[in-house]
Amino acid sequence: MASTADFKNGLCLVMNNEIYSIVDFQHVKPGKGAAFVRTKLKGLTNGKTLDKTFNAGEKVETARVEKRPHQFLYKDDMGYHFMDTNTFEQIPIEEKLIERPDLLKDGQMVDILIHDETETPISVELPPFVELMITYTEPGIKGDTATNALKPATLETGATVMVPLFVEQDIMIKVDTRDGSYSERVK
Repeated sequence: MASTADFKNGLCLVMNNEIYSIVDFQHVKPGKGAAFVRTKLKGLTNGKTLDKTFNAGEKVETARVEKRPHQFLYKDDMGYHFMDTNTFEQIPIEEKLIERPDLLKDGQMVDILIHDETETPISVELPPFVELMITYTEPGIKGDTATNALKPATLETGATVMVPLFVEQDIMIKVDTRDGSYSERVK
Protein backbone atom coordinates (compact mmCIF):
# COMPACT_ATOMS: atom_id res chain seq x y z
CA MET A 1 0.00 0.00 0.00
CA ALA A 2 1.15 3.52 -0.78
CA SER A 3 -0.13 6.98 0.07
CA THR A 4 -0.72 9.79 -2.42
CA ALA A 5 2.44 11.40 -0.97
CA ASP A 6 4.42 8.49 -2.49
CA PHE A 7 3.17 9.17 -6.04
CA LYS A 8 5.81 9.59 -8.73
CA ASN A 9 5.83 9.12 -12.49
CA GLY A 10 6.11 5.44 -13.40
CA LEU A 11 4.62 4.11 -10.13
CA CYS A 12 2.31 1.14 -10.85
CA LEU A 13 -1.06 0.89 -9.11
CA VAL A 14 -3.74 -1.82 -8.99
CA MET A 15 -7.29 -0.54 -9.52
CA ASN A 16 -10.33 -2.65 -10.54
CA ASN A 17 -8.02 -5.68 -11.05
CA GLU A 18 -6.07 -3.75 -13.72
CA ILE A 19 -2.50 -2.45 -13.50
CA TYR A 20 -2.03 1.27 -14.20
CA SER A 21 1.13 3.35 -14.41
CA ILE A 22 1.19 7.02 -13.35
CA VAL A 23 2.01 9.15 -16.39
CA ASP A 24 1.47 12.53 -14.73
CA PHE A 25 0.29 13.77 -11.34
CA GLN A 26 -0.36 17.12 -9.71
CA HIS A 27 -0.92 17.88 -6.02
CA VAL A 28 -3.64 20.56 -5.74
CA LYS A 29 -4.36 22.51 -2.56
CA PRO A 30 -7.30 24.82 -3.17
CA GLY A 31 -7.87 27.82 -0.90
CA LYS A 32 -11.10 26.30 0.33
CA GLY A 33 -11.57 22.58 0.96
CA ALA A 34 -9.27 19.59 1.27
CA ALA A 35 -6.17 18.96 -0.85
CA PHE A 36 -6.29 16.35 -3.60
CA VAL A 37 -4.04 14.73 -6.21
CA ARG A 38 -4.99 14.79 -9.89
CA THR A 39 -3.41 11.93 -11.87
CA LYS A 40 -3.23 10.68 -15.43
CA LEU A 41 -2.99 6.88 -15.49
CA LYS A 42 -2.13 4.55 -18.35
CA GLY A 43 -3.42 0.97 -18.32
CA LEU A 44 -0.51 -1.40 -18.85
CA THR A 45 -2.70 -4.34 -19.88
CA ASN A 46 -5.22 -2.48 -22.06
CA GLY A 47 -3.29 0.69 -23.07
CA LYS A 48 -6.13 3.05 -22.13
CA THR A 49 -5.46 6.34 -20.35
CA LEU A 50 -7.71 7.71 -17.67
CA ASP A 51 -7.81 10.75 -15.40
CA LYS A 52 -8.40 9.99 -11.71
CA THR A 53 -8.52 12.24 -8.68
CA PHE A 54 -7.43 10.98 -5.27
CA ASN A 55 -7.96 12.69 -1.91
CA ALA A 56 -4.68 13.71 -0.24
CA GLY A 57 -3.41 10.94 2.03
CA GLU A 58 -5.58 8.26 0.40
CA LYS A 59 -4.06 4.76 0.38
CA VAL A 60 -3.75 2.86 -2.91
CA GLU A 61 -2.52 -0.64 -3.71
CA THR A 62 0.77 -0.74 -5.62
CA ALA A 63 1.74 -3.44 -8.10
CA ARG A 64 5.18 -5.01 -8.02
CA VAL A 65 6.47 -4.64 -11.55
CA GLU A 66 10.00 -5.31 -12.75
CA LYS A 67 11.74 -4.04 -15.91
CA ARG A 68 13.96 -6.65 -17.51
CA PRO A 69 16.21 -6.15 -20.54
CA HIS A 70 15.40 -8.42 -23.49
CA GLN A 71 16.60 -8.73 -27.08
CA PHE A 72 14.13 -8.98 -29.97
CA LEU A 73 14.81 -12.13 -31.99
CA TYR A 74 12.08 -12.70 -34.59
CA LYS A 75 8.35 -12.64 -35.37
CA ASP A 76 6.21 -15.65 -36.35
CA ASP A 77 2.63 -17.00 -35.96
CA MET A 78 2.96 -17.19 -32.16
CA GLY A 79 3.92 -13.51 -31.87
CA TYR A 80 7.12 -11.64 -31.23
CA HIS A 81 9.96 -13.61 -29.63
CA PHE A 82 12.34 -12.02 -27.12
CA MET A 83 15.35 -13.40 -25.28
CA ASP A 84 16.28 -12.49 -21.70
CA THR A 85 19.90 -11.29 -21.91
CA ASN A 86 20.74 -12.71 -18.45
CA THR A 87 19.16 -16.19 -18.54
CA PHE A 88 18.93 -16.63 -22.36
CA GLU A 89 15.31 -17.75 -21.87
CA GLN A 90 13.03 -17.03 -24.84
CA ILE A 91 9.48 -15.75 -24.43
CA PRO A 92 6.79 -15.11 -27.08
CA ILE A 93 4.75 -11.91 -26.64
CA GLU A 94 1.51 -10.90 -28.37
CA GLU A 95 1.54 -7.89 -30.70
CA LYS A 96 -1.02 -5.99 -28.59
CA LEU A 97 1.47 -5.72 -25.68
CA ILE A 98 4.02 -3.87 -27.86
CA GLU A 99 3.52 -0.11 -28.27
CA ARG A 100 5.08 0.28 -31.77
CA PRO A 101 5.81 -3.20 -33.18
CA ASP A 102 6.45 -1.76 -36.66
CA LEU A 103 9.67 -0.15 -35.35
CA LEU A 104 11.19 -3.39 -33.96
CA LYS A 105 14.39 -4.52 -35.67
CA ASP A 106 16.06 -7.94 -35.21
CA GLY A 107 18.59 -7.85 -32.36
CA GLN A 108 17.17 -4.66 -30.83
CA MET A 109 17.26 -4.26 -27.04
CA VAL A 110 13.95 -3.50 -25.27
CA ASP A 111 12.66 -3.42 -21.68
CA ILE A 112 9.81 -5.80 -20.83
CA LEU A 113 7.62 -4.97 -17.83
CA ILE A 114 6.92 -8.18 -15.92
CA HIS A 115 4.41 -8.55 -13.07
CA ASP A 116 6.45 -9.96 -10.16
CA GLU A 117 3.73 -12.07 -8.54
CA THR A 118 2.46 -13.83 -11.68
CA GLU A 119 5.67 -13.61 -13.79
CA THR A 120 3.59 -12.53 -16.81
CA PRO A 121 4.74 -9.88 -19.29
CA ILE A 122 2.62 -6.71 -19.14
CA SER A 123 4.12 -4.53 -21.86
CA VAL A 124 7.19 -3.99 -24.03
CA GLU A 125 8.98 -0.62 -23.91
CA LEU A 126 11.12 0.34 -26.88
CA PRO A 127 14.02 2.76 -26.37
CA PRO A 128 13.02 6.44 -26.92
CA PHE A 129 14.81 6.52 -30.30
CA VAL A 130 15.71 3.79 -32.81
CA GLU A 131 18.07 4.03 -35.77
CA LEU A 132 16.61 2.57 -38.97
CA MET A 133 17.59 2.51 -42.66
CA ILE A 134 15.31 4.05 -45.30
CA THR A 135 14.65 1.38 -47.95
CA TYR A 136 12.47 3.51 -50.23
CA THR A 137 11.52 7.17 -50.63
CA GLU A 138 10.77 9.45 -53.57
CA PRO A 139 13.69 11.70 -54.53
CA GLY A 140 13.40 15.28 -53.28
CA ILE A 141 12.94 18.06 -55.82
CA LYS A 142 15.68 20.69 -55.68
CA GLY A 143 14.52 24.16 -54.71
CA ASP A 144 11.38 22.83 -53.01
CA THR A 145 12.68 23.46 -49.47
CA ALA A 146 11.12 26.86 -48.76
CA THR A 147 8.37 25.25 -46.69
CA ASN A 148 8.61 22.54 -44.09
CA ALA A 149 7.39 19.90 -46.56
CA LEU A 150 7.43 16.19 -45.74
CA LYS A 151 7.35 13.02 -47.84
CA PRO A 152 6.69 9.38 -46.92
CA ALA A 153 9.66 7.02 -46.45
CA THR A 154 9.56 3.23 -45.98
CA LEU A 155 11.96 1.88 -43.35
CA GLU A 156 13.75 -1.48 -43.18
CA THR A 157 11.11 -2.79 -40.75
CA GLY A 158 8.27 -1.93 -43.17
CA ALA A 159 7.07 1.09 -41.18
CA THR A 160 6.28 4.34 -43.02
CA VAL A 161 7.52 7.63 -41.56
CA MET A 162 7.14 11.19 -42.84
CA VAL A 163 10.61 12.72 -43.48
CA PRO A 164 11.84 16.11 -44.81
CA LEU A 165 12.44 16.42 -48.57
CA PHE A 166 16.26 16.43 -48.27
CA VAL A 167 16.34 12.88 -46.79
CA GLU A 168 17.21 10.26 -49.42
CA GLN A 169 17.05 6.49 -49.80
CA ASP A 170 19.67 4.22 -48.07
CA ILE A 171 20.27 6.73 -45.26
CA MET A 172 20.09 5.88 -41.53
CA ILE A 173 17.64 8.04 -39.58
CA LYS A 174 16.58 8.33 -35.94
CA VAL A 175 12.88 7.68 -35.29
CA ASP A 176 11.07 8.73 -32.10
CA THR A 177 9.31 5.56 -30.85
CA ARG A 178 6.76 7.47 -28.73
CA ASP A 179 4.98 8.99 -31.75
CA GLY A 180 6.72 7.34 -34.73
CA SER A 181 8.09 10.60 -36.12
CA TYR A 182 11.40 11.44 -37.85
CA SER A 183 13.96 12.93 -35.49
CA GLU A 184 17.26 13.37 -37.39
CA ARG A 185 19.77 11.78 -39.77
CA VAL A 186 22.40 9.54 -38.19
CA LYS A 187 25.95 10.64 -38.91
